[in-house]
Amino acid sequence: MARTRNEHYEYVERDGLFRKRVKDATGKYVAIYGETPEDVTKQLIDFYEQRDIDAEEMKDPLFSVYARRWLELNCGNLTKATQKGYLTVLNNHIIPFLDDLRMNEIRPRDIKVVITRAGQMSESVHNKTYMLLKRILTTAYEDRIIPTNPCPQMHNGGKKPEEKTALTDKQVEVLLDALEGTRTHLFCMIALYAGLRREEILALKWDCIELDNVPRIEVKRALKHERNKAVISDQLKTKAARRTVPIPDRLVVELRKAKDSSSSEYVFANRTGGPLSYTQFRHLWHTVESRSVGERTYYKYTDGKKVQFTVKAEKGMRAKCRKYSYTIDFEVTPHLLRHTYITNLLLAGTDIKTVQYLAGHEKSKTTLDIYAHLTYNRPEDIIDKVNCAFQNKK
Repeated sequence: MARTRNEHYEYVERDGLFRKRVKDATGKYVAIYGETPEDVTKQLIDFYEQRDIDAEEMKDPLFSVYARRWLELNCGNLTKATQKGYLTVLNNHIIPFLDDLRMNEIRPRDIKVVITRAGQMSESVHNKTYMLLKRILTTAYEDRIIPTNPCPQMHNGGKKPEEKTALTDKQVEVLLDALEGTRTHLFCMIALYAGLRREEILALKWDCIELDNVPRIEVKRALKHERNKAVISDQLKTKAARRTVPIPDRLVVELRKAKDSSSSEYVFANRTGGPLSYTQFRHLWHTVESRSVGERTYYKYTDGKKVQFTVKAEKGMRAKCRKYSYTIDFEVTPHLLRHTYITNLLLAGTDIKTVQYLAGHEKSKTTLDIYAHLTYNRPEDIIDKVNCAFQNKK
Protein backbone atom coordinates (compact mmCIF):
# COMPACT_ATOMS: atom_id res chain seq x y z
CA MET A 1 0.00 0.00 0.00
CA ALA A 2 1.19 3.54 -0.74
CA ARG A 3 1.92 5.64 2.30
CA THR A 4 -0.44 8.53 3.04
CA ARG A 5 0.99 10.92 5.52
CA ASN A 6 1.76 14.60 5.94
CA GLU A 7 5.04 15.40 4.24
CA HIS A 8 7.22 18.44 4.71
CA TYR A 9 8.53 19.81 1.43
CA GLU A 10 11.51 22.05 0.83
CA TYR A 11 11.19 24.87 -1.68
CA VAL A 12 14.20 25.18 -3.97
CA GLU A 13 14.16 28.81 -5.00
CA ARG A 14 16.86 28.37 -7.64
CA ASP A 15 14.71 25.84 -9.54
CA GLY A 16 11.32 27.17 -8.54
CA LEU A 17 10.30 23.67 -7.40
CA PHE A 18 9.29 21.86 -4.23
CA ARG A 19 11.50 18.98 -3.19
CA LYS A 20 11.46 16.00 -0.85
CA ARG A 21 14.52 13.82 -0.12
CA VAL A 22 13.72 10.17 0.57
CA LYS A 23 15.61 6.88 0.66
CA ASP A 24 15.23 4.35 -2.12
CA ALA A 25 15.27 0.57 -1.67
CA THR A 26 19.07 0.53 -1.46
CA GLY A 27 19.17 3.18 1.28
CA LYS A 28 20.41 5.89 -1.04
CA TYR A 29 18.82 9.34 -0.82
CA VAL A 30 17.02 10.57 -3.94
CA ALA A 31 15.14 13.81 -4.56
CA ILE A 32 11.49 14.03 -5.67
CA TYR A 33 10.53 17.35 -7.33
CA GLY A 34 7.20 19.02 -8.18
CA GLU A 35 5.85 22.41 -9.11
CA THR A 36 3.44 22.27 -6.19
CA PRO A 37 3.27 20.31 -2.92
CA GLU A 38 0.40 18.34 -4.44
CA ASP A 39 2.59 17.31 -7.38
CA VAL A 40 5.30 16.09 -5.02
CA THR A 41 2.71 14.13 -2.98
CA LYS A 42 1.45 12.34 -6.09
CA GLN A 43 4.99 11.42 -7.12
CA LEU A 44 5.79 10.23 -3.61
CA ILE A 45 2.84 7.82 -3.63
CA ASP A 46 4.16 6.24 -6.85
CA PHE A 47 7.72 6.28 -5.49
CA TYR A 48 6.79 4.49 -2.25
CA GLU A 49 4.86 1.83 -4.17
CA GLN A 50 7.82 1.19 -6.46
CA ARG A 51 10.20 1.21 -3.49
CA ASP A 52 8.21 -1.53 -1.79
CA ILE A 53 8.34 -3.58 -4.99
CA ASP A 54 12.09 -2.97 -5.31
CA ALA A 55 12.65 -3.92 -1.67
CA GLU A 56 10.91 -7.26 -2.22
CA GLU A 57 12.90 -7.75 -5.40
CA MET A 58 16.16 -7.13 -3.55
CA LYS A 59 15.39 -9.92 -1.08
CA ASP A 60 15.62 -12.45 -3.91
CA PRO A 61 16.75 -10.71 -7.11
CA LEU A 62 17.29 -12.24 -10.51
CA PHE A 63 20.85 -13.49 -10.89
CA SER A 64 21.46 -11.24 -13.90
CA VAL A 65 20.40 -8.14 -11.96
CA TYR A 66 22.47 -9.02 -8.89
CA ALA A 67 25.55 -10.06 -10.91
CA ARG A 68 25.70 -6.88 -12.99
CA ARG A 69 25.19 -4.78 -9.87
CA TRP A 70 27.96 -6.73 -8.12
CA LEU A 71 30.33 -6.10 -11.02
CA GLU A 72 29.55 -2.38 -10.94
CA LEU A 73 30.19 -2.10 -7.20
CA ASN A 74 33.23 -4.35 -6.87
CA CYS A 75 35.30 -3.81 -9.99
CA GLY A 76 35.36 -0.03 -10.28
CA ASN A 77 39.03 0.14 -9.26
CA LEU A 78 40.15 -2.16 -12.09
CA THR A 79 41.32 -0.98 -15.50
CA LYS A 80 38.69 -0.47 -18.20
CA ALA A 81 40.14 -3.37 -20.16
CA THR A 82 39.80 -5.73 -17.17
CA GLN A 83 36.27 -4.54 -16.44
CA LYS A 84 35.35 -5.06 -20.08
CA GLY A 85 36.83 -8.57 -19.98
CA TYR A 86 34.84 -9.50 -16.87
CA LEU A 87 31.64 -8.08 -18.35
CA THR A 88 32.20 -10.11 -21.52
CA VAL A 89 32.64 -13.32 -19.50
CA LEU A 90 29.56 -12.50 -17.42
CA ASN A 91 27.35 -11.74 -20.43
CA ASN A 92 28.58 -14.54 -22.69
CA HIS A 93 29.43 -17.44 -20.38
CA ILE A 94 27.39 -17.03 -17.18
CA ILE A 95 24.17 -15.05 -17.53
CA PRO A 96 22.81 -16.96 -20.56
CA PHE A 97 22.61 -20.11 -18.38
CA LEU A 98 21.31 -18.46 -15.19
CA ASP A 99 19.35 -15.51 -16.56
CA ASP A 100 15.85 -16.67 -15.64
CA LEU A 101 16.82 -17.86 -12.14
CA ARG A 102 16.51 -15.93 -8.92
CA MET A 103 19.40 -16.08 -6.49
CA ASN A 104 17.67 -18.56 -4.16
CA GLU A 105 16.78 -20.83 -7.08
CA ILE A 106 20.40 -21.49 -8.10
CA ARG A 107 21.60 -24.99 -7.29
CA PRO A 108 25.04 -26.68 -7.61
CA ARG A 109 23.87 -28.45 -10.77
CA ASP A 110 23.20 -25.05 -12.39
CA ILE A 111 26.74 -23.94 -11.57
CA LYS A 112 28.08 -27.22 -12.97
CA VAL A 113 26.37 -26.51 -16.30
CA VAL A 114 28.06 -23.10 -16.50
CA ILE A 115 31.51 -24.43 -15.56
CA THR A 116 31.20 -27.40 -17.94
CA ARG A 117 30.35 -25.12 -20.85
CA ALA A 118 33.23 -22.79 -19.93
CA GLY A 119 35.52 -25.81 -19.85
CA GLN A 120 35.07 -26.09 -23.61
CA MET A 121 36.63 -22.66 -24.00
CA SER A 122 40.17 -21.56 -23.20
CA GLU A 123 41.71 -22.12 -19.79
CA SER A 124 41.62 -18.36 -19.21
CA VAL A 125 37.86 -18.11 -19.90
CA HIS A 126 37.18 -21.15 -17.72
CA ASN A 127 39.12 -19.72 -14.77
CA LYS A 128 37.55 -16.26 -15.09
CA THR A 129 34.08 -17.79 -15.27
CA TYR A 130 34.62 -19.77 -12.08
CA MET A 131 36.27 -16.83 -10.30
CA LEU A 132 33.38 -14.46 -11.08
CA LEU A 133 30.74 -17.00 -10.08
CA LYS A 134 32.54 -17.77 -6.83
CA ARG A 135 32.95 -14.11 -5.88
CA ILE A 136 29.38 -13.13 -6.81
CA LEU A 137 27.79 -16.00 -4.90
CA THR A 138 30.12 -15.58 -1.92
CA THR A 139 29.08 -11.94 -1.63
CA ALA A 140 25.42 -12.94 -1.88
CA TYR A 141 25.95 -15.49 0.90
CA GLU A 142 27.73 -12.95 3.12
CA ASP A 143 24.91 -10.43 2.49
CA ARG A 144 22.38 -13.14 3.44
CA ILE A 145 20.73 -13.03 0.03
CA ILE A 146 21.19 -16.82 -0.20
CA PRO A 147 21.34 -19.30 2.72
CA THR A 148 24.21 -21.40 1.27
CA ASN A 149 26.84 -20.95 -1.41
CA PRO A 150 26.11 -23.34 -4.31
CA CYS A 151 29.47 -22.75 -6.00
CA PRO A 152 31.68 -25.88 -5.82
CA GLN A 153 35.39 -26.08 -5.18
CA MET A 154 37.58 -25.05 -8.09
CA HIS A 155 38.61 -27.73 -10.55
CA ASN A 156 40.87 -27.61 -13.57
CA GLY A 157 39.37 -27.07 -16.97
CA GLY A 158 39.56 -25.22 -20.24
CA LYS A 159 41.89 -25.65 -23.17
CA LYS A 160 45.46 -24.66 -22.44
CA PRO A 161 46.88 -22.14 -24.91
CA GLU A 162 49.47 -23.35 -27.36
CA GLU A 163 52.99 -22.61 -26.22
CA LYS A 164 54.49 -19.73 -28.17
CA THR A 165 58.01 -20.15 -29.50
CA ALA A 166 60.26 -17.10 -29.21
CA LEU A 167 62.02 -15.77 -32.27
CA THR A 168 65.50 -17.12 -32.86
CA ASP A 169 68.50 -14.80 -33.17
CA LYS A 170 68.46 -15.40 -36.92
CA GLN A 171 64.76 -14.50 -37.18
CA VAL A 172 65.34 -11.32 -35.16
CA GLU A 173 68.06 -10.24 -37.59
CA VAL A 174 65.86 -11.05 -40.60
CA LEU A 175 63.01 -9.01 -39.10
CA LEU A 176 65.15 -5.98 -38.26
CA ASP A 177 66.91 -6.05 -41.65
CA ALA A 178 63.52 -6.11 -43.40
CA LEU A 179 62.33 -3.08 -41.40
CA GLU A 180 65.51 -1.01 -41.69
CA GLY A 181 64.67 2.63 -42.44
CA THR A 182 61.06 2.45 -41.20
CA ARG A 183 59.47 3.63 -37.96
CA THR A 184 58.38 0.07 -37.29
CA HIS A 185 62.06 -0.86 -36.94
CA LEU A 186 62.33 1.21 -33.72
CA PHE A 187 59.00 -0.18 -32.43
CA CYS A 188 60.29 -3.74 -32.79
CA MET A 189 63.67 -2.81 -31.27
CA ILE A 190 61.97 -1.48 -28.10
CA ALA A 191 59.83 -4.61 -27.80
CA LEU A 192 62.79 -6.94 -28.41
CA TYR A 193 65.35 -5.18 -26.20
CA ALA A 194 63.18 -3.61 -23.47
CA GLY A 195 60.19 -5.98 -23.39
CA LEU A 196 57.54 -3.27 -23.31
CA ARG A 197 53.93 -4.09 -24.11
CA ARG A 198 52.36 -2.55 -27.21
CA GLU A 199 50.31 -0.03 -25.21
CA GLU A 200 53.42 0.96 -23.25
CA ILE A 201 55.48 1.57 -26.39
CA LEU A 202 52.79 3.69 -28.04
CA ALA A 203 52.47 5.86 -24.91
CA LEU A 204 56.22 6.33 -24.59
CA LYS A 205 57.47 9.91 -24.34
CA TRP A 206 61.05 11.13 -24.53
CA ASP A 207 60.87 12.33 -20.91
CA CYS A 208 60.77 8.65 -19.89
CA ILE A 209 63.96 7.73 -21.72
CA GLU A 210 67.44 8.26 -20.27
CA LEU A 211 70.24 7.69 -22.79
CA ASP A 212 73.20 8.86 -20.65
CA ASN A 213 74.68 7.47 -17.43
CA VAL A 214 72.64 4.25 -17.01
CA PRO A 215 70.47 4.07 -20.17
CA ARG A 216 66.93 3.14 -19.21
CA ILE A 217 63.23 3.47 -19.97
CA GLU A 218 60.78 4.41 -17.25
CA VAL A 219 57.39 2.81 -17.91
CA LYS A 220 54.68 4.97 -16.41
CA ARG A 221 52.03 5.47 -19.11
CA ALA A 222 49.84 3.30 -21.31
CA LEU A 223 47.81 4.01 -24.43
CA LYS A 224 44.28 2.72 -24.86
CA HIS A 225 42.26 2.96 -28.04
CA GLU A 226 38.63 3.96 -27.58
CA ARG A 227 36.74 3.98 -30.87
CA ASN A 228 40.01 4.44 -32.73
CA LYS A 229 40.97 7.46 -30.62
CA ALA A 230 44.20 7.31 -28.61
CA VAL A 231 43.80 7.87 -24.86
CA ILE A 232 46.93 8.17 -22.72
CA SER A 233 46.62 7.04 -19.10
CA ASP A 234 48.93 6.65 -16.13
CA GLN A 235 46.86 3.62 -15.10
CA LEU A 236 48.89 0.64 -16.29
CA LYS A 237 47.84 -2.99 -16.68
CA THR A 238 48.97 -3.75 -13.11
CA LYS A 239 50.90 -1.95 -10.39
CA ALA A 240 53.93 -4.05 -11.32
CA ALA A 241 53.85 -2.66 -14.86
CA ARG A 242 55.26 0.61 -13.49
CA ARG A 243 58.96 -0.15 -13.72
CA THR A 244 62.36 1.09 -14.89
CA VAL A 245 64.01 -1.04 -17.56
CA PRO A 246 67.76 -0.79 -18.32
CA ILE A 247 68.37 -0.91 -22.07
CA PRO A 248 71.31 -2.38 -24.03
CA ASP A 249 73.67 -0.36 -26.22
CA ARG A 250 72.09 -1.54 -29.45
CA LEU A 251 68.76 0.03 -28.50
CA VAL A 252 70.45 3.17 -27.16
CA VAL A 253 71.97 3.86 -30.59
CA GLU A 254 68.59 3.58 -32.32
CA LEU A 255 66.85 5.78 -29.75
CA ARG A 256 69.52 8.49 -30.07
CA LYS A 257 69.00 8.64 -33.83
CA ALA A 258 65.22 8.79 -33.41
CA LYS A 259 65.38 11.48 -30.72
CA ASP A 260 67.69 13.69 -32.81
CA SER A 261 65.19 13.68 -35.68
CA SER A 262 62.04 14.00 -33.52
CA SER A 263 60.07 17.18 -32.94
CA SER A 264 57.34 15.57 -30.81
CA GLU A 265 57.20 14.61 -27.15
CA TYR A 266 56.06 11.13 -28.21
CA VAL A 267 58.48 8.54 -29.54
CA PHE A 268 55.77 7.40 -31.97
CA ALA A 269 53.73 10.43 -32.98
CA ASN A 270 51.23 11.23 -35.70
CA ARG A 271 51.55 14.21 -38.03
CA THR A 272 50.23 16.63 -35.42
CA GLY A 273 52.63 15.36 -32.74
CA GLY A 274 50.05 13.39 -30.78
CA PRO A 275 49.85 9.64 -30.05
CA LEU A 276 48.86 7.16 -32.76
CA SER A 277 45.22 6.21 -33.25
CA TYR A 278 44.40 2.53 -33.74
CA THR A 279 44.22 3.00 -37.51
CA GLN A 280 47.61 4.73 -37.46
CA PHE A 281 49.10 1.88 -35.42
CA ARG A 282 47.67 -0.67 -37.86
CA HIS A 283 49.38 1.25 -40.64
CA LEU A 284 52.63 1.15 -38.66
CA TRP A 285 52.38 -2.62 -38.16
CA HIS A 286 51.40 -3.16 -41.79
CA THR A 287 55.07 -2.58 -42.56
CA VAL A 288 55.74 -6.01 -41.02
CA GLU A 289 52.80 -7.69 -42.73
CA SER A 290 53.66 -6.27 -46.14
CA ARG A 291 57.15 -7.81 -45.97
CA SER A 292 55.90 -11.25 -44.91
CA VAL A 293 55.38 -14.22 -47.19
CA GLY A 294 51.92 -15.64 -47.79
CA GLU A 295 48.81 -15.15 -49.87
CA ARG A 296 47.25 -11.73 -50.33
CA THR A 297 43.77 -11.01 -51.59
CA TYR A 298 43.11 -7.91 -53.68
CA TYR A 299 40.17 -6.51 -55.59
CA LYS A 300 40.02 -4.71 -58.91
CA TYR A 301 37.26 -3.53 -61.20
CA THR A 302 36.95 -5.12 -64.63
CA ASP A 303 34.17 -3.93 -66.95
CA GLY A 304 32.57 -2.23 -63.96
CA LYS A 305 32.55 -5.40 -61.84
CA LYS A 306 34.50 -6.02 -58.65
CA VAL A 307 36.83 -8.98 -59.17
CA GLN A 308 38.81 -10.72 -56.42
CA PHE A 309 42.27 -12.10 -57.14
CA THR A 310 45.00 -13.64 -54.99
CA VAL A 311 48.75 -13.08 -55.11
CA LYS A 312 51.16 -15.47 -53.42
CA ALA A 313 54.21 -13.74 -51.97
CA GLU A 314 57.15 -16.14 -51.78
CA LYS A 315 60.39 -15.71 -49.87
CA GLY A 316 62.93 -13.63 -51.76
CA MET A 317 60.38 -12.34 -54.28
CA ARG A 318 60.48 -8.58 -54.83
CA ALA A 319 57.28 -6.69 -54.14
CA LYS A 320 55.70 -5.20 -57.24
CA CYS A 321 56.10 -1.41 -57.33
CA ARG A 322 57.94 -1.50 -53.98
CA LYS A 323 61.57 -1.28 -52.89
CA TYR A 324 61.47 -4.29 -50.58
CA SER A 325 61.40 -8.07 -50.87
CA TYR A 326 59.39 -10.67 -48.98
CA THR A 327 61.84 -12.00 -46.37
CA ILE A 328 59.77 -12.60 -43.20
CA ASP A 329 58.64 -16.22 -43.35
CA PHE A 330 57.63 -16.59 -39.68
CA GLU A 331 54.82 -15.23 -37.52
CA VAL A 332 55.45 -11.89 -35.82
CA THR A 333 53.21 -10.06 -33.33
CA PRO A 334 54.02 -7.29 -30.83
CA HIS A 335 53.46 -9.74 -27.99
CA LEU A 336 55.80 -12.32 -29.57
CA LEU A 337 58.57 -9.69 -29.57
CA ARG A 338 58.04 -9.15 -25.84
CA HIS A 339 57.94 -12.93 -25.35
CA THR A 340 61.32 -13.14 -27.10
CA TYR A 341 62.77 -10.50 -24.75
CA ILE A 342 61.70 -12.43 -21.64
CA THR A 343 62.90 -15.72 -23.12
CA ASN A 344 66.34 -14.28 -23.85
CA LEU A 345 66.64 -12.95 -20.28
CA LEU A 346 65.97 -16.40 -18.84
CA LEU A 347 68.25 -18.21 -21.27
CA ALA A 348 70.99 -15.81 -20.24
CA GLY A 349 70.61 -17.00 -16.63
CA THR A 350 68.67 -14.03 -15.22
CA ASP A 351 66.87 -15.03 -12.01
CA ILE A 352 63.08 -15.30 -11.98
CA LYS A 353 62.43 -12.32 -9.64
CA THR A 354 64.51 -10.01 -11.85
CA VAL A 355 62.70 -11.22 -14.96
CA GLN A 356 59.37 -10.73 -13.19
CA TYR A 357 60.27 -7.11 -12.46
CA LEU A 358 61.60 -6.32 -15.93
CA ALA A 359 58.57 -7.93 -17.58
CA GLY A 360 56.14 -6.05 -15.32
CA HIS A 361 54.44 -9.24 -14.13
CA GLU A 362 52.45 -8.74 -10.95
CA LYS A 363 53.20 -12.24 -9.67
CA SER A 364 56.27 -14.41 -10.12
CA LYS A 365 53.84 -17.31 -10.66
CA THR A 366 52.91 -15.73 -14.01
CA THR A 367 56.55 -15.73 -15.06
CA LEU A 368 57.10 -19.27 -13.80
CA ASP A 369 53.95 -20.74 -15.36
CA ILE A 370 54.83 -19.41 -18.80
CA TYR A 371 58.61 -19.65 -18.85
CA ALA A 372 59.63 -22.27 -16.26
CA HIS A 373 60.48 -24.79 -18.97
CA LEU A 374 63.26 -22.52 -20.14
CA THR A 375 65.11 -22.73 -16.84
CA TYR A 376 64.11 -26.13 -15.48
CA ASN A 377 63.83 -28.35 -18.56
CA ARG A 378 67.43 -28.01 -19.75
CA PRO A 379 69.51 -30.79 -18.16
CA GLU A 380 72.77 -29.40 -19.55
CA ASP A 381 72.15 -26.18 -17.58
CA ILE A 382 71.30 -27.76 -14.23
CA ILE A 383 73.55 -30.82 -14.06
CA ASP A 384 76.20 -28.87 -12.13
CA LYS A 385 73.63 -27.85 -9.54
CA VAL A 386 72.47 -31.45 -9.10
CA ASN A 387 76.06 -32.71 -8.68
CA CYS A 388 76.78 -29.95 -6.18
CA ALA A 389 73.73 -30.84 -4.12
CA PHE A 390 74.72 -34.48 -3.76
CA GLN A 391 78.52 -34.44 -3.86
CA ASN A 392 78.86 -34.93 -0.08
CA LYS A 393 76.20 -37.64 0.16
CA LYS A 394 77.24 -41.23 0.77
